[in-house]
Amino acid sequence: MIIFLTFKFNNPSKTKDPMPSIQHFLRPIVGILLLIQSCKPSTELSANNEANGVPRGVLAFLTTRDGNFEVYTMNADGREVNNLTQNKALDFWSSWSPDGKYILFYSNRDGNNEIYRMDADGSNPTNLSNHPANDYLPAWSPDGKTIAFTSNRDSDNREIYIMAIDGSNVRRLTHNDLFEEVPTWSPNGKQIVFTRQLEEMVDTVKTTNGELFVMDIDGKNEKRLTFREGYDSGGKFSPNGKKIAFYGQDSSKNFEIFTMNADGTDVVNLTNDILEDYSPDWSPDGKWIAYTSGTSKQYDVWVIHLKSLKKFRLTTEPKRNETPVWRPDQK
Repeated sequence: MIIFLTFKFNNPSKTKDPMPSIQHFLRPIVGILLLIQSCKPSTELSANNEANGVPRGVLAFLTTRDGNFEVYTMNADGREVNNLTQNKALDFWSSWSPDGKYILFYSNRDGNNEIYRMDADGSNPTNLSNHPANDYLPAWSPDGKTIAFTSNRDSDNREIYIMAIDGSNVRRLTHNDLFEEVPTWSPNGKQIVFTRQLEEMVDTVKTTNGELFVMDIDGKNEKRLTFREGYDSGGKFSPNGKKIAFYGQDSSKNFEIFTMNADGTDVVNLTNDILEDYSPDWSPDGKWIAYTSGTSKQYDVWVIHLKSLKKFRLTTEPKRNETPVWRPDQK
């Protein structure tokens, strides 16, 4: 299917909706031809070739379909959609507990951004961080005992912290003047991958460049993983810990989903399309990646099969559907 559209791309982090932690670049493009051959509705996904299988499980994701960002869930074929947060305030991000019984998110319903936990059905929202500063982007550790997050409580720029699941025993892991975001855990719980915004001079102009780093959970043994032009972020370890998926820019400055080895080698462009692609997350079996794809006019949740590279669109509701996170397998 070929669709001719005329539009202007906008950096999602530059809009007035709540994506303060994601750093992108404004890239105007007018008169672009969109060739979307794999844009299949979710009802066709269940009829996918048996050789490829069908993605199973449940995804949490964000959407503005009810007027503001809310946390929703849906089946991995795009069906059984449910609004969990149902609040007039910002409710953003999501991270499942290892047993799939709870979800972390952050919200400004108390006047500033705080980290919340709720039951998997959206009930019993509880403020865990309770701090006058802004706390963002919580991520549950694989053993279920610790939460990584970012905060500006000790610095104008955000730093990475960890705390117990009841909000106690807060410890700061990074100590610098640089902006950091999106901490996520390795499957063995021994490392955290995160994004650090570096300042660089390009043709006598100071620019910012996001790169992926990894560190031990005590903040030691930092290692830089990516050395690429453009902003790389959203790193997620594969279930077996051998790969990391992330988003970044290709040679044409378009955002794509990439994978690489856990040591930063063998970077591969998975999506390789003309849409903007962000926020990857692995299926529990490691066969699929869910991600955000679209333009400033419309962002949707997609999945890509890693063996066949076939893509399937799960959402169609205007205007933003994004940041999918797979629920862990139920034991």
